[in-house]
Amino acid sequence: MKNRSAQRRARTWIGLFRGINVGGRNLLPMKELVALLVAEGFDEVRTYIQSGNVVFRGNGSSAAIGERILAAVTRRFGFRPQLLLLSAADLAHAVSANPYPEACGKPQYLHLWFLVKAPTPAGTRALEAIRAPSERFAVRGRVLYLHAPEGIGRSRLAARAERLLGVAATARNWRTVTQLLARVRGA
Repeated sequence: MKNRSAQRRARTWIGLFRGINVGGRNLLPMKELVALLVAEGFDEVRTYIQSGNVVFRGNGSSAAIGERILAAVTRRFGFRPQLLLLSAADLAHAVSANPYPEACGKPQYLHLWFLVKAPTPAGTRALEAIRAPSERFAVRGRVLYLHAPEGIGRSRLAARAERLLGVAATARNWRTVTQLLARVRGA
């Protein structure tokens, strides 16, 4: 059992997996992911839906924790997914910085791309060039916000955002983001 001072130093993290449990490929059952992270020494591990969202507590840097998780998943499941880690503060800031609060009532039309690093201005201009008239987007630091009221599946911007920005990313809709924040706050 971990001592209390180590538990107090542990930070809350949000892991966003990409490209898992889609079309019968890269299967990563959430119950097994929870068990794996607990076996790796993480605490208070909780998942949200099957698309690879996990909230947990652990010690270490983002890079060290990410590598530890990816190595464990690779050993156990035989593939190495992409994983983006956010601190609880990163997630809370992304929610509070939402430039489209009026869009929150229809969370399926508001998506956040969590970016590995901030994109260049040229990448942002490339998105503007393909934006549909009904769409709005904003880049705030390492988050791209997209309000696509005609649906994310119809959005050329959504389909090409990562490539045009030139930055690795993973997207979540507003409902998922706020559910993850609720789990963080319940930690």
